[in-house]
Amino acid sequence: MVSSRKLPSLTFLVILLSSGIASAHSEAGSAGGFVSGFTHPLSGLDHMAAMIGVGLWGAFLGSRAMWLLPVIFPIVMAVGGALGVANVPLPGVETGIALSAVGLGTMVAAAARPPLWVAAVLVGVFAIFHGHAHGTELPESSNALSFAIGMVIATGLLHLCGIALGLLVKFSWGKMVVRGAGAAIAGLGFCFLFGVL
Repeated sequence: MVSSRKLPSLTFLVILLSSGIASAHSEAGSAGGFVSGFTHPLSGLDHMAAMIGVGLWGAFLGSRAMWLLPVIFPIVMAVGGALGVANVPLPGVETGIALSAVGLGTMVAAAARPPLWVAAVLVGVFAIFHGHAHGTELPESSNALSFAIGMVIATGLLHLCGIALGLLVKFSWGKMVVRGAGAAIAGLGFCFLFGVL
C-alpha cells in the first residue's frame, strides 16, 4: 500500500509518464473501443490540464467539492459527447476547452472559493466543451459505449491525480504548491488559447 507521503510523488510520475504534447483533437477518426477511449484524454495536454484542474480545485475547496466536481464533470461531459455524436453544433469548442484550463487554474491560483453551486455550474459548462469535442471525433464504426466507458475512467483517474495534488493544502507549504499548480494549469490554458501548444 502506498503511504500518503508518497502519493503526491506517485501522482506526478503518472502524469509525466502519461502526458503528450499533441492536442487531444488531432486523432479524429482513429477512436475505437475501450482502449482508445481510455487513452484519448491522456493524449492531449489540454484535456489533461483541465481534468486535473477539476480535481485540484475540488480538493482545494474542501471535501464536498472534492467529490462533487469530479462527478459532475464526466456526467455533463457525456451530455456534451452525445451532442457531438448527434452533430449538434457548438461554437467555440476549442476555445471553450482552452478557457477551461485558464478558468480552473486561475480559480486555484487565486484561491477562489465561490459557493459550491457556482463551482459546479462552471465545471459543468467546461465539461460540455470537452464532451462535445470527444463526441464529434467518435467515428460511426466504433463502439461508442466502450469508448465512452474508457474515456470516463481515464477522466476519473485524472481527477484523482488533481485531488491527490490538491490534498497538499493540508500542509502550510502545500498551499503554495497547489496554487502554483493552478497557475501552471492556467498558463497552459493561455498557451492553448493562443495556439502556442
